[in-house]
Amino acid sequence: MKFYNSLSRKKEKFKSLVPGKAGLYTCGPTVYDFAHIGNFRAYIFEDILRRALEYRGYEVTQVMNLTDVDDKTIRGANENGVSLQEFTEKYKDSFFKDIEALGIEPAEYYPAATDHIPEVISLVEKLFEKGLTYKSDDGSVYFSVAKFPEYGNLAHIDKEGLRAGVRISNDEYEKDAVGDFAVWKAWDEDDGNIWWDSPWGRGRPGWHIECSAMSMKYLGESFDIHTGGIDNMFPHHENEIAQSEGATGKPFVHTWLHCAHLRVNGEKMAKSKGNFYTLRDLIEKGYTGREIRYVLISGQYRQPINFTFDGLAAARSALSRIDEFVRLAKDTAGDTESSGKMPGWIAESLDAFGAALDDDLNVPLALAALFSLIGNGNRAASAGELSPENAAHALDALRKIDTVLNVVFRTEEAVPEEVETLLVNRQEARLAKNWAESDRIRDEIATLGWIVKDTPDGQKLSPK
Repeated sequence: MKFYNSLSRKKEKFKSLVPGKAGLYTCGPTVYDFAHIGNFRAYIFEDILRRALEYRGYEVTQVMNLTDVDDKTIRGANENGVSLQEFTEKYKDSFFKDIEALGIEPAEYYPAATDHIPEVISLVEKLFEKGLTYKSDDGSVYFSVAKFPEYGNLAHIDKEGLRAGVRISNDEYEKDAVGDFAVWKAWDEDDGNIWWDSPWGRGRPGWHIECSAMSMKYLGESFDIHTGGIDNMFPHHENEIAQSEGATGKPFVHTWLHCAHLRVNGEKMAKSKGNFYTLRDLIEKGYTGREIRYVLISGQYRQPINFTFDGLAAARSALSRIDEFVRLAKDTAGDTESSGKMPGWIAESLDAFGAALDDDLNVPLALAALFSLIGNGNRAASAGELSPENAAHALDALRKIDTVLNVVFRTEEAVPEEVETLLVNRQEARLAKNWAESDRIRDEIATLGWIVKDTPDGQKLSPK
């Protein structure tokens, strides 16, 4: 497998620190609001990465943090007059429901920052021992970027542009604001009753130090892969490297992967533009998690995705094509299991799928391999050449492909009682040759989210 390492700015062959195992840290949500589709672009890229590693036989240990204490969460809790835990809990719950709807495989660990204050304090103490931090007059602790010569290597910052002594207390800041950053923020009145005791007085962690403390606790002082959106490269990931390597003297992360932005109708997503969507917004408009996932996996992760409703319609059409072939293959295979040699057209598609994943997670080419298999299968069926054994081989291949894509198969949806009744009524209308009534009932069933097809074996019902 080859990945484009943001640190070296080139594709590199992946070699894990421990053979057969891969440690993966993925930047999770800041739980001050419902996650939006731009966030999920990153989370789904990370899901494809995890699944691709597993596809190639790696045992993956994934850590995804939950940022539940920072400027935004503190502000939200205080503005709503509730505790920090009460404020963030609903957004944590929503996040887990959303990733389930999108078919994202769970991580092994979801550490919350507020549960790891002792680890943060211990890490800051190590930085003090190394002479890399200092305490300001207000009681905050800052990391001195001038004392870490490698600062800026990830984001390729001009070293001459570093402004030593310029203190930045905000958790998030602009790319041109290069300076010393807070690893421990002293309590002030804006924090209300949100604080922890430390050797430097009351306060709370800076955002960047939280990720260093949690990643190293669960994955060790050096680990394989760290991911996130391109906007996190600086300052967040650059600061993580400085803190972690400054404290341990060891390389922090071997491979850095960053995904590009998601745009909506060619524009940056913003509530003021009316193009800001959470997952629940899209589901309320009638789209499914499966359709949204398909759109979000369809671009190569280092290329921007332009999210449109036309794209969702195209995803629905593509998934319908997949579903039709799956039904055809299942009907043809029946109870037959795959045996003997796999047909060449199936093996070629599987090889192309694996090669696409190995080439820096080229999902567009992986999807092309999937549809090549489907196209060849349909042509074989049309020519009367799709045997039950070959159909079973095709289903096996699709199941293997779907361990990564997770859009081909899904849990069968229970048919609502109302739809079942309409289906019986439609069959009675057809037996009476009342074609107008049959068509009317078919359309009514369609409004309820189901498609009816008439086959030699009777009516076939499937979700839209």
